[in-house]
Amino acid sequence: MDIILASGSPRRRELLASAQVDFEVMSVDIDETPKADESPSVYIERMVATKAQAAIWQLGTMSKDHQLAQSKTLSKHYLILTADTIGVLPDGKTVLVKPQDREHAYAMWQQMSASTHQVWTAVQATLIDQSMNLLWQQRILERTDVTFVPLTAAMMTAYWDSGEPADKAGGYAIQGQAAAWVSTIHGSYTNVVGLPLAQTLALIKQAEAYVY
Repeated sequence: MDIILASGSPRRRELLASAQVDFEVMSVDIDETPKADESPSVYIERMVATKAQAAIWQLGTMSKDHQLAQSKTLSKHYLILTADTIGVLPDGKTVLVKPQDREHAYAMWQQMSASTHQVWTAVQATLIDQSMNLLWQQRILERTDVTFVPLTAAMMTAYWDSGEPADKAGGYAIQGQAAAWVSTIHGSYTNVVGLPLAQTLALIKQAEAYVY
């Protein structure tokens, strides 16, 4: 069984590699525009399902001599892992996105200051055979509560000037300098980084049990 991480996120690659999982990476390009009145949980579950469909389509268009992996031939089974992570403000509706500029980042941080927001990750495991037939599929939704300390203007300015927040959802990386902003965390830490690792490994074991 070949495991394919259909994600361009370097953080997800690092987390999965840290568990000594043998996998290949496949980036998929999909429309990530939220639908009107779509709840955060429905949105990310739709994203992982759409990413899986895109990955299956890409695999189906590959010929046997296509270089999916340098030393591997086509497998009898593929396990496609897709994930999507978002931050949600305490109202449970407002999604934390990548900041457009300094002012946008400050506006988000002010709402997160001295309060608890949530980080949600949807992970889908899709098992297919070499004919692209669906054999098994499972999806999970993991939520972690993150509480920030009160943020001062000086703290926000220093963090923005570091360059770290620019491409991060919610404008922060818990594994980076923003770790100093976190007073408490309830739930999976790796979920906040981008992939709930223990839960993802459990999905892989379920797929292996199905195959073997």
